[in-house]
This record gives sequence, C-alpha cells and structure tokens, in this order.
Amino acid sequence: MKQVIQSLQRNEAEKRIPVLRMEIDYELATLHDAMTASDMDEMKRCKVKLEELRKEMVRLEA
Repeated sequence: MKQVIQSLQRNEAEKRIPVLRMEIDYELATLHDAMTASDMDEMKRCKVKLEELRKEMVRLEA
C-alpha cells in the first residue's frame, strides 16, 4: 500500500512540474512588465508569488 501511495505522489509531481514551470514563466514575464512600468506593488506581488512557486518546485524535485 505504501508503494502505491508513493507511486501516485510521484505521478502527481510529474504532472505538476510542467504546469509549475509555465506559472513561473508567466510570473517572470509579469515581473518584467512591472519593472518596465516601475510598478512597485506589482513587483512585490510577483516576487512573493515567485518565491512560493520556487519553494513548491524544490519540494517536488526533491
């Protein structure tokens, strides 16, 4: 049973990683736009979101 659960978790991680990469790319593009527009509030929001996405990526790849 333990192996089945681990297998399911690996499958979920394998499906989530490509989506997570797309989310990171989107947030980086948004951050770039905010930097170009000198929008400090949006830059802060993007940085917080990117940090959350980074932590999730590290957790999934471990």
